[in-house]
Amino acid sequence: MSIVAAMHRHRSIRSYRPDPVPEDLLNEILGAGVRASSSGNMQTYSIIVTRDKALREQLYQPHMEQSMVLDAPVLLTFCADFHRMRRWLEVSGAPDNFDNFMSFMIAAIDATLVSQNVALAAEARGLGICYMGSTLANCDEIGRILQLPPNVVPVVGFSLGYPDEDPAPRDRLPLEGVVHQETYQDYSDERILDVYAERELRGWERYMNFPRLRRLVEESGVQNLAQLYTTVKYTRESHHEFSQTVLDYLAAQDFMNNGR
Repeated sequence: MSIVAAMHRHRSIRSYRPDPVPEDLLNEILGAGVRASSSGNMQTYSIIVTRDKALREQLYQPHMEQSMVLDAPVLLTFCADFHRMRRWLEVSGAPDNFDNFMSFMIAAIDATLVSQNVALAAEARGLGICYMGSTLANCDEIGRILQLPPNVVPVVGFSLGYPDEDPAPRDRLPLEGVVHQETYQDYSDERILDVYAERELRGWERYMNFPRLRRLVEESGVQNLAQLYTTVKYTRESHHEFSQTVLDYLAAQDFMNNGR
């Protein structure tokens, strides 16, 4: 499959066959992953491959009890990692300038770029993936389970394996709604509604097809998809809580010592 065709076929896979992912295939897609662009070619990331069932069982709760954590044969966790770089600086007698938020952002972008390379390589070889936002939201618990040293923070992760379902591709906002020519072109109310028109229809239908979400929507009294997002799915309280978790963990992992 061509890389462009693989991109257009992307679906989040939550149901997997039990077949293991062969070691040589896994190494092939990871090898493709590390060819991603990297700031200064520092490669300030690490990839944790988790196949052990007992470990995946431990990760089930911080990953918000998503079934693919247990069902997929492999979990991949992509970490922002300045631990390795800083150790190299130490043994080389070089100054260490990377205990700050900017360094975390550099490493987080590196890790995210690598993760998408791996995802594309996996899908091009017939594997399925499902990104999990819980990786960052509960980075402290996941970091403890994965025994991450200082200066390493989980940023993105996904399940990996052979699909046992064939869901339809999800809708995307139209190209003209997300691409700006030359400079940012702000949105009128009318243009906003036009950009989100298909999402409003398809997204609402999708959520109404999940009994649990449908019940939550009916109980909350929301009337459109935008209200569903911020009243049912992504509440202010949950985002404040997750934000504080990340900030606290960055400080604990020695990424917030700008004034030292």
